[in-house]
Amino acid sequence: MHNLIAPSILSADFGNLERDCEMINQSKADWFHIDIMDGVFVPNISFGMPVLKSINSYAKKPLDVHLMITDPDRYIKNFADLNAKILTVHFEACIHLHRTIQEIKINGMKAGVALNPHTPVSVLEPIISDINLVCLMSVNPGFGGQKFIKNTYNKTKELKRLIQTKKSNALIEIDGGVSNKNAKKLFDLGANILVAGNFVFKSEDPKSAISNLKSI
Repeated sequence: MHNLIAPSILSADFGNLERDCEMINQSKADWFHIDIMDGVFVPNISFGMPVLKSINSYAKKPLDVHLMITDPDRYIKNFADLNAKILTVHFEACIHLHRTIQEIKINGMKAGVALNPHTPVSVLEPIISDINLVCLMSVNPGFGGQKFIKNTYNKTKELKRLIQTKKSNALIEIDGGVSNKNAKKLFDLGANILVAGNFVFKSEDPKSAISNLKSI
């Protein structure tokens, strides 16, 4: 899997959620990226189970669910029941990360781990072979529309090296400030999936914006 595009629903128009989901269905996007925020782990609240249930009823592509919440273990089965295909938890939010990863897989989902911008890639060394995806936050999590943190290039390179060294099959996802200005470099450095929010939904033609990223 490479060069996948996952539009972030956080930037969609919630007054026209069905329309925006249908746009993603008809576009060249590969996944729906869905951020769940609790106002504790990050300084913002996004949406919860009822909205995710609605998205699931419209979506015809895999749901890539990113939990920016404390104690994510409490809700793993809930997200499996809501048809999440990939469930990503934050390294910084998990006391027993290995157990959390196992629980995600037991519930039939791919397991992802996200790292905040200040968290070094090296913390994943003991577990990189057990996870399916690493989400590198290229902005500080909590709000859409932030500026891309350039150190993400170095982290992507380091993560790719770690994956190769450990012979892991983990995919690299970049989340935050992604646009056509940095997409090529991120793919060249080893990223597999780009999460795009404002670049897609604030553009005049969201489907063309997705095609633009997909063709890079």
